[in-house]
Amino acid sequence: MTPSARKFRLQTILAFGLVYVLWGSTYLAIRIAVENIPPLMMGATRFLISGALMLVWRAATGNPIRVSPRDMLRLTAIGALLLIAGNVVLGWAETIIPTGLAALLIAVTPLWFLLLEHFSRRGDHLSTRGIAGIVLGLIGVVVLVWPDITGAVRVGRGELFGAALIMVSSFSWACGSVLSKRWHIRVDPYTASGWEMLSAGAINLVLSIGAGDLHKTVWARNSVWAIVYLVFAGSMIGFTAYVWLLRNVPTPKVATYAYVNPIVAVFLGWLVLGEKITPYIAAGSVVVIASVAIVTRAKAHTAPDDDEPELPPVEATGD
Repeated sequence: MTPSARKFRLQTILAFGLVYVLWGSTYLAIRIAVENIPPLMMGATRFLISGALMLVWRAATGNPIRVSPRDMLRLTAIGALLLIAGNVVLGWAETIIPTGLAALLIAVTPLWFLLLEHFSRRGDHLSTRGIAGIVLGLIGVVVLVWPDITGAVRVGRGELFGAALIMVSSFSWACGSVLSKRWHIRVDPYTASGWEMLSAGAINLVLSIGAGDLHKTVWARNSVWAIVYLVFAGSMIGFTAYVWLLRNVPTPKVATYAYVNPIVAVFLGWLVLGEKITPYIAAGSVVVIASVAIVTRAKAHTAPDDDEPELPPVEATGD
């Protein structure tokens, strides 16, 4: 293995680790934040701060942050799909349904990826082995949260509405991710994520003010600290790692985060809150880990892009 290939492999492992672990912890942080801060205001605060900090850091380290009007339009569209219809709608859903049920429904995200890629003549396509791994991962998540969906959770109108919101969120996230991969935006992943977060934050702020959230928001200490965590761990680090992965790794493999995140959330609950680890959790975790191993090792091929020339992957570099 050449030094360049070794470096790329280490970067990929690190990026996956950050997305798996940090995003798994954001379920709890989002739940704490929306207890006192409406989802739109939470999104506006989180993404305006993280986007601005990211762009200031890039400019301060001598990196260009200017983008063309065409790329800016694309970054705004991706930001809206990922961070408004995707992330903020998830926060809204978490005010209605339990986290366990939300984790189960979010786990359909890799299937949205497969459907979008299947009905497109371009994009990343996994082998039969990779598809089998994704289906196995979905089964593992069902086992993981089986007590939640068969026990104390009462499925009523509110729960059905929350479930519908999760489906909208996951589909929008998959659409934004596929477009982020397909559109060859000529900026590095850090700058791209900065503009996506900033534009999404600005739109969230307008929508939040229009919804009257200024009078509903309570800046309680626990919710503020949750947003601080979301800014740095969830957005500046986790989201940037995700954008880098989308540019360098087949999208169905990147989507495995949706299977690992519930495991991280459950084990953090055990570590921090002393929640019990049931046989369902243990068995589901084993199945999910096996599915991720299958998907990440499966072969993938990328169909040619007829509209725009393929650019070499953008590799992250230390500043």
